[in-house]
Amino acid sequence: MKQPNTIVFFTDQQRWDTSSYFGCPLDLTPNYDAAAHRGTHLAQCISCQPVCAPARACLQTGVYATQNGVWSNSQPIDPSRHPDTLATLFRGAGYHTGYVGKWHLNGSGHGRGQAVPVDKRLGYQHWLAANVFEFCSRPYDCVLYDENDEPVSLPGYRADATVDAAIRYIDEHRDEPFFLFVSLIEPHHQNELVDYVPPRGYRERYAGRWMPPDLAALPGNGAQHLGGYFGCVKRCDEAFGRLLDALDSTGLRDTTNVLYTADHGCHFGTRPGVDKRSCHESSVRVPATLTGPDFDGGGTLDQPVSLIDLPPTLLGAAGIDIPEHFQGRPVQELLHLPRRARPDSAAFVQITEEGNGRFGRAWRTAKWKYAIMSVNGSDRPDGTAVEYEETYLYDLEHDPYELCNLVVDRSHEDTRAELRRCLLAKMAEIGEPACQVHTADPAAHPRGTRY
Repeated sequence: MKQPNTIVFFTDQQRWDTSSYFGCPLDLTPNYDAAAHRGTHLAQCISCQPVCAPARACLQTGVYATQNGVWSNSQPIDPSRHPDTLATLFRGAGYHTGYVGKWHLNGSGHGRGQAVPVDKRLGYQHWLAANVFEFCSRPYDCVLYDENDEPVSLPGYRADATVDAAIRYIDEHRDEPFFLFVSLIEPHHQNELVDYVPPRGYRERYAGRWMPPDLAALPGNGAQHLGGYFGCVKRCDEAFGRLLDALDSTGLRDTTNVLYTADHGCHFGTRPGVDKRSCHESSVRVPATLTGPDFDGGGTLDQPVSLIDLPPTLLGAAGIDIPEHFQGRPVQELLHLPRRARPDSAAFVQITEEGNGRFGRAWRTAKWKYAIMSVNGSDRPDGTAVEYEETYLYDLEHDPYELCNLVVDRSHEDTRAELRRCLLAKMAEIGEPACQVHTADPAAHPRGTRY
């Protein structure tokens, strides 16, 4: 029997609540929703590093950002540190490997020259990508670089052009097992415009129609940008549907595991004045669903899982041995248990430069979000800090959009102590050096403040 193919469909800066599964009334993601119904829906998937390059590094290497060396967008990955990546592991198991779209693991240089040298591609064979895609292309001017570092102009809207290239790869490799990573830039904003640019006519469909509760409650720029942002999400979902159609037409749908997810979300300037890089749900919670022979009929997994859990999940589904140093656990460990027997789980988040120069760590359970932020920024060269202070505590069951910070509430002292213990234990487990955590200063967190 042929080994199952594997595809990762990866969007950029997509909030989890763009899906109808979470109450969005705009029907933006019918293809994602159908895949979630057919396969296994990871209803509480949390980015372990809510910023572009670090999230990507975690997915490719299977280890947290402070361990793989890419804990900010400006840091290029060092391939010599990572002999075991998703691509090298699939390749070693007899798969052909392909990458199409945004890379962002070779630093953050500006300009149109965004080719990635072959020794920086972490084992991918077929290559049609750009390092920082938004700097070498526009929504209707898609430029990627091929295996020979030559620019290739692709026709059509950028998300469509990227997925068209992925579909061509699928067709060309239908007779051999393949691992394909498709990385879109949408719905991320176009940097020099500071705007979300959807296909023509799509902004008008969604402008002024619906706003997630956190954006409605807090000052930010959501009212200005949501029409364009939602239009981008809609086109990403349409492109995802065309990719699934291609699998159907080539007879590969039932033998291909497909993961749809994103690197991080977006809070449109509401937390604290930036679009990501915080512990809040709008930044760290992402859509995630799996379909294919190992996942169809799996239903909804309600326990929190992390992006760091997805590399071992994909390897396990393909029957490939998971390296011992990978720091996540395959979601199959939960799926194969009866629903009532599934243990509680939690997701760990490393926060990079939260808009005010501080770094942080967060512990996210099904009910609670607890976060500490550095006192003096990152005062160690590995992206960690010597001193942190308790900064956030949210009751996600009763306050899912995190509008009431309980970090200085005396009635939750025991909860904070337990969450602090869990967080520090996780930090030690993954190799972070010891640190000091100060309790929150009530004067800095007046009750009733929304942030």
